[in-house]
Amino acid sequence: MIGEHHKARATDLELLGDLKAFSWLSLLDKTHLLSALETANFTKNDVIVRESELASNAHILLAGAASLTCLNVRTERVMVALLAPGPIPEFPTLPFTPSRFQIEAYDDCRVGSLSWEQFDSITAHSSQSAFRKFHQNNLQQWYRLLLRGSSFLSLDLHERIGLALLELCSDFGIADSRGTLLRVAVSHRHLANLVGASRPRVTEHLARLERDRLVIRQGRQLVVCADKLEDSMSVRIADLAPKNAESNTAGL
Repeated sequence: MIGEHHKARATDLELLGDLKAFSWLSLLDKTHLLSALETANFTKNDVIVRESELASNAHILLAGAASLTCLNVRTERVMVALLAPGPIPEFPTLPFTPSRFQIEAYDDCRVGSLSWEQFDSITAHSSQSAFRKFHQNNLQQWYRLLLRGSSFLSLDLHERIGLALLELCSDFGIADSRGTLLRVAVSHRHLANLVGASRPRVTEHLARLERDRLVIRQGRQLVVCADKLEDSMSVRIADLAPKNAESNTAGL
């Protein structure tokens, strides 16, 4: 049993070391951070963190894919973002909306949690602010939701689907001779939730992307010709993204 415990911790250290969000921490800091984490495994559709718990502790997705879900106007729970390994973003409780954000396991996940006091104590002497790093991650998630869901940008459904696919390429894509292979299988229903549309309409636009050879279907997975897709859109991701996330939070 002891040997299995040490093996699991070594694997967790490797997982933590692979996270880009914590590349600025020294190996000693990562070891201390890991020793403070309370880790747990979750299977598909398990609730990982509820809205009331999101801000109380620092949560880190070590492995797997997690979904951010909320209640829509019909009180149906829908997925609004797919999260790759890294810090799990905070979403504030809004008393005037029934959103009830929560994080669920999209597939098998491993998650570590610790108090903010522990996190600050471990990272206090590091060269960068731990709070700022987590805040940047929160900003990125909120910004993505804004891009995909905001009507004032006047993006049509085809462009919103393009944005969602490029977002998934950034988080879950691996290089492929044909483009970028998405390591997670995203159903038409889930993609429809991400862009705020009906599943039949999303299916229609995905078929158009396939005809234009911007998307290739490989079983349940997709290969996205990301460069061509971005070039085909009237609004480029690079034009909409913050020019310097570091400067956006430097004063916090």
